Amino acid sequence: MAGLRLGPLLRYADGSCATVWVETSGPCTAEVRCADGSRGTARTFRIAGHHYALVPVGGLTPGTATEYEVFLDGASVWPPADSRFPPSVIATPTDDDGMRVAFGSCRWAAPPAGGKDSVGPDALDTLSARVAADPERARPDVLLLLGDQVYADEVSDATRHWLAGRRDLDRPPGDQIADYEEYTRLYYESWLDPEVRWLLSTVPSCMIFDDHDVIDDWNTSAAWLADMRATDWWQERLLSGLMSYWVYQQLGNLSPDELTADPLYAAVRETPDGTDALRAFAARADSDPASVRWSYRRDFGRTRLLMVDSRAARVLDEDRRTMLDPGEAAWLREQILEGRGDSDSDSDSNSNSAYDHLLIGTSLPWLLPHLVHDVEAWNAAMCGGERGERWARRGEWIRRGADLEHWAAFPSSFDALGDLIAEAGTGPGAPATVSVLSGDVHHAYVAEPSWAGRAPDARVAQLTCSPVHNSVPLSIRLGFRFGWSAPARALGRRIARHGRCAPPSVSWRRTGGPWFGNQIMTLTLRGRSARLRLEQARANRDGTNVLRTITDRELA
Repeated sequence: MAGLRLGPLLRYADGSCATVWVETSGPCTAEVRCADGSRGTARTFRIAGHHYALVPVGGLTPGTATEYEVFLDGASVWPPADSRFPPSVIATPTDDDGMRVAFGSCRWAAPPAGGKDSVGPDALDTLSARVAADPERARPDVLLLLGDQVYADEVSDATRHWLAGRRDLDRPPGDQIADYEEYTRLYYESWLDPEVRWLLSTVPSCMIFDDHDVIDDWNTSAAWLADMRATDWWQERLLSGLMSYWVYQQLGNLSPDELTADPLYAAVRETPDGTDALRAFAARADSDPASVRWSYRRDFGRTRLLMVDSRAARVLDEDRRTMLDPGEAAWLREQILEGRGDSDSDSDSNSNSAYDHLLIGTSLPWLLPHLVHDVEAWNAAMCGGERGERWARRGEWIRRGADLEHWAAFPSSFDALGDLIAEAGTGPGAPATVSVLSGDVHHAYVAEPSWAGRAPDARVAQLTCSPVHNSVPLSIRLGFRFGWSAPARALGRRIARHGRCAPPSVSWRRTGGPWFGNQIMTLTLRGRSARLRLEQARANRDGTNVLRTITDRELA
């Protein structure tokens, strides 16, 4: 009889339907039964010897929260008989309820050694404890995980020992992840954490990858990619990373209608073993990144979320380097402006609004500390040959060593995103807020942009929250504190002049932070109002962990 290996994860949820993801120990029929009588079933599919199901649940009632159970071939497997957590629920809020969006990134899931956590309390674990203590009041409506859900290049001691039992770690890629089976180990280590497992079973989640889901500095440059492809281990690592991401993260990002229309999903379910079909898809995504779209859109009542792939969708050729390929950029523009109505209308500014709040999720921050931005723009100019071949070689070495590959390192894309945000936030149909949600940089801050000669009607903010659970070395703390300072800004301008860099199309100022620690941000959106709260996980003297509010402020 099949058992439950991982999950359940509550992924998609709207007013009438939801999807629940599970991994099982063998082929079976997975069923979700809700207390209100709604239910759904799905037959498992097989990838690389592992079995999965994404169960669609229909017939849900808007504005309710119903408990659910999971059955495999008719046998109850969730909740466990000895569970210390409240029942898992599927909640379907209505537009009138508003919504709470919790988000963060960079969760290194290494288990504590000897009862002591080397990087401090886990913010997701701590959030889970709060929600379990008061589910109705504390449960977010959705959890956005903005990259580095797993670390394929920085494994725990326990995983390193497990890897050593299956292959020679003296051969590349050493103690990093090499194949699909090893990726499954990372997800087990991360999502079998009891607190996180329960939290993900009861809070819908949306995810997008960042570099460590594959490897540090993934797709930094064309030269970097050529060096990786010259190794004898990179191809398997990349294909396994994309395959496991599709199974463990991307599938749950999609709505039931999108899943029905997805030919790959149909292919892996229609064959006894979908490994070859998924591997061919990953190989195509590698050879022709523009042929695959990892970005996606979710509408939550009057809130629109666009999760943007800022890793695999890049154009890396130095003479046309962009964060998003042309098709991806066109898709983003279309999704942002869809439903905005006639921009020339003289009617009330809110009457044509397709949404009250626009959330753009991108793992890499759009607005960085000014010194960091200027250094990245300078480096892009050097690598592009602005100061000759010698500086180009030196620039590539600096780019890799200092991780200079955020939006600022793609100046045309930085400006294009700024122009699109200004357009979306201006005129009839403009939302109340436009928020760029990001992680990656191991600290949290709020930055607000301004445009010369125009002021968007929407409140625009860069909201960065990282890490959920990871180290924050002193060098990062000192570097980013200095990076926001006035002397650093002056230094950045001098560096940019050396690179003959055009001024960015937008200016910005830091209005909160920098804050350092294991942390999570929450946006509470109600009508056209928005409130931001940042909380950090702290350890009490009695050994318990709590989330302590660092800032709580109105955005609109």
